[in-house]
Amino acid sequence: MAAGVLLAAGESARMGRPKPLLPWGDTTLVEYQVGEMLGAGLERVIVVLGHAWQDVKPYLAGPAVEVVVNEAYRESKAGSLRAVAASLLDEDEAVVILSVDQPRPRDVLSRLLAAHDTGAALITVPTHRGRRGHPTILAGALIPELRNVLDETLGLRGLIERHRASLREVPFETPIVLLDLNTPSEYRQAHELFFGWSPPAL
Repeated sequence: MAAGVLLAAGESARMGRPKPLLPWGDTTLVEYQVGEMLGAGLERVIVVLGHAWQDVKPYLAGPAVEVVVNEAYRESKAGSLRAVAASLLDEDEAVVILSVDQPRPRDVLSRLLAAHDTGAALITVPTHRGRRGHPTILAGALIPELRNVLDETLGLRGLIERHRASLREVPFETPIVLLDLNTPSEYRQAHELFFGWSPPAL
């Protein structure tokens, strides 16, 4: 059993509007990413909301979608990971962690999951031209550590570094694995890369 974690609690300060509700193709960014994660074979997706969660939550529905609200999202980035980790099951064999501003199509997710399933590493990440990207896949054995991550110990990054010896990097030809949408310009460029056309102006 594999679960997905979609982090969508941030304030989207540099974007100027909530990232989860950005137009993405013919839907919103959060709906797209949940759909792609489920389409890649994940049994369920847990979405962590915070800023403007009342506006975002109505876009999330379905028996395989769970919502966790981190009301203290301003205080700690690691707090969102701890909040969602409490909803993970001990029998979850793998956890795919992705932020809503890192759009990834299901073919990328499926290939990464397959690589993780066939390997012996505790952690699997994609790379492009030597740079590590996202998502991060954790073995279920690391869920207890995820429940205790702290900003002071670098959160998820610190967890990855602690298990560096059991990290598998999977190379991808596409730069999509590196996308991170923080500004309107990055959003437009990524949208054009995915769909071949410019999105509406923000």
